[in-house]
Amino acid sequence: MRILFVGDVFGVPGRRALEDRLPGLRDELDVDFCIVNGENAADGAGITGKHADRMLAAGADVITLGNHTWRQRGIADYLAGSDRVLRPANFASSAPGRGWAVAPAREGTQVAVISLMGALFLDVAQNPFEIVDELVEEATRTTPVIVIDVHAEATSEKIALARWLDGRVTAVIGTHTHVQTADARVLAGGTAALTDAGMTGPHDSVIGVEAELAIRRMRTGMPVRFQPAEGGVRIEGAVVDCDAATGRATTCEPVRIDWP
Repeated sequence: MRILFVGDVFGVPGRRALEDRLPGLRDELDVDFCIVNGENAADGAGITGKHADRMLAAGADVITLGNHTWRQRGIADYLAGSDRVLRPANFASSAPGRGWAVAPAREGTQVAVISLMGALFLDVAQNPFEIVDELVEEATRTTPVIVIDVHAEATSEKIALARWLDGRVTAVIGTHTHVQTADARVLAGGTAALTDAGMTGPHDSVIGVEAELAIRRMRTGMPVRFQPAEGGVRIEGAVVDCDAATGRATTCEPVRIDWP
């Protein structure tokens, strides 16, 4: 089976690109299951229920989030009632929503998706290494096809998680930095890995933000209200092929598609 993972959707440009291209892209790439990181869908910070519903309608089977999960009003209530939009599993146990889910692929295979956030340079209730083994064991009781989104700053942490889980999950895909890395591969134990899937949004920018605004804040140290950029829009992510019976990956390839 084939799984498409779409990197961080950023602002209006990213949403428009995803909603326009994903239905056809699933057919073009012969995709059985699609995971989308929607962390930055709302003006570059968080997601709303309306945005999530539109992405699901466009062809996302599961949406993962990250450090901006709570930035938009009303999202807590939305996540409390959703079984396909995930906040990181290592948030506080009392936080609304769920950190992992199982959903059917096109041909019927059950796919487990786990959302995690890194502990290095980010604020989480639990270190991901402290809970990931239990989550994987629980998911394995339902299906061997398990994909983990590691939303993290440090490349070392994402690579370490992929190495730790090699042979036990189908794929470990990193998100958050908005810069697609050049290390898509299948590890020795059969786990696909990519340190960062990249960004679905405006690449004529500083990781999605109008370059002039980002540069001004970096040069002056003064508060600057960021705005999403508009140019150079493309969809980034990865395609993973795997054996549905064993969950072992056979290929992992980056995706980069200009839009429109």
